[in-house]
Amino acid sequence: MALTFYTNPMSRGRIARWMLEETGEPYETVLVDWTDKPTALLAANPLGKVPTIEHDGHVVSEAAAICAYCAEAFPAAGLAPTAAERAPYLRWMFFTAGPLEAAMMDKALGAEVPAAKRGMVGYGSFAEAVDTLEHAVSRAPYVAGDRFTAADVYVGSAVGWFTQFGMLDKRPAFTDYLARLWNRPAWVRAREIDDALMPAA
Repeated sequence: MALTFYTNPMSRGRIARWMLEETGEPYETVLVDWTDKPTALLAANPLGKVPTIEHDGHVVSEAAAICAYCAEAFPAAGLAPTAAERAPYLRWMFFTAGPLEAAMMDKALGAEVPAAKRGMVGYGSFAEAVDTLEHAVSRAPYVAGDRFTAADVYVGSAVGWFTQFGMLDKRPAFTDYLARLWNRPAWVRAREIDDALMPAA
């Protein structure tokens, strides 16, 4: 099976890299220059966004979708949810990709939702979104329960990213959760690969 991974180490491609390393499957990396995007990437994804993967002729973009897709495409890795895990797995992956991402980007852009308009956005208020994330990562060792799944790749990446850039307070629930994830060999491999691809300072 052919799997091509379009990425840039300074992007959400790091999430997909971690997921691919968790699967243990071989893949080809195509590095994307922001100013000269490969024709093959633009053909696969007209937005030219990374991460994007092509797997046996199927194109998947959006980091959360890539995590979910790979969990199903490579079941031997054991990253897809069981029946009992499916509800929290889907809930927290989609919460992170939707409301939480929107809350974080609004904060980064300095956009504030008036109290009277909070019902119009998916996250209510920034504080409510963060409190909900804290609930997600503290109710069990992993977001779907007692076992690591692909949802933790996505949610954990978000917690790590937003904490690193000071958008999330270093609450014990977040730091404890990250400590469990950052011990994973696949996370270490993925980080080392992407760090080595970073442009020289």
